[in-house]
Amino acid sequence: VNCVGPRSCYCEGKRFAESLTFDFARIHNLKVHVARIFNTYGPGMRVDDGRVISSFICQSLRENYITIYGTGDNTRSFCYVDDLVSGLIRLMNSTYCGPINIGNNEEISIFSLAEMISKKINKKVNIKYCSPREDDPRFRKPHLLLAKNKLDWQPTINLDEGISRTNLYFRKILDL
Repeated sequence: VNCVGPRSCYCEGKRFAESLTFDFARIHNLKVHVARIFNTYGPGMRVDDGRVISSFICQSLRENYITIYGTGDNTRSFCYVDDLVSGLIRLMNSTYCGPINIGNNEEISIFSLAEMISKKINKKVNIKYCSPREDDPRFRKPHLLLAKNKLDWQPTINLDEGISRTNLYFRKILDL
């Protein structure tokens, strides 16, 4: 992590919060659960929240284009909100103490995500390429073995189904 880059406050803030949480737990002899949440999406997102799935769907529905930063070959994994909630409940009710990844390890390129969303919108959507964002990771995919072993949890809603549900949500709130 670049500790002075444009995303440094976000990354360092998360690391700092975890460090303080575990220090507090040690000092006060407490058990804490720390969820490391990865790219959640689904109904309830704001139109303007800046996350890639909401941006792609809303741009497709309103503007007929999708903005990709860089070439689109960087990858991400996305966790549907219902899976996230079930993972958090499992963690909250568990005896496991420590950080644990809650996400989905189904990885997809940003370009392929744009194509998938375009097909769900049922129209040809243009892609507008912009300069890549500084310090944007090339790959982001959580390792979920600990969640499976300690929480008996894994995501159940695949990206295709989650995008379909999220598309319906945005069509309703955009009144389309």
